[in-house]
Amino acid sequence: MSLALLLDEDSQAKYLISLLKAAGHDVQTINEAGIGGVSDDAVLDYATQQSRVLLTRNCSDFLDLHQVPFAHSGILAVYQDAEPAKNMSYRAIATAIGNLETSGVPIANQFIVLNQWNY
Repeated sequence: MSLALLLDEDSQAKYLISLLKAAGHDVQTINEAGIGGVSDDAVLDYATQQSRVLLTRNCSDFLDLHQVPFAHSGILAVYQDAEPAKNMSYRAIATAIGNLETSGVPIANQFIVLNQWNY
């Protein structure tokens, strides 16, 4: 099983992209989509139109958008800590997505904190 992912501006590291593609995911960045610099609601709208799950570290803004009644393909949020040592590595993000997939938890229309899937 694999996901069609759209990576937000804050999640476009080449190493992360490589890990996600190696795990079998269909990965597109917002720069590749030609929507870099657009508003968050436009990013979520694009992800929805393309049936892609959004991966972002911009948690608060996308949580606000998620709370508006609006169907979307899902939002995977990675929370950052003030202490960098506590932040998820790119490998941990890829692992968390795999753990989420394996669980069978529905992703569409959900705001999922990936930090909770890092085990």
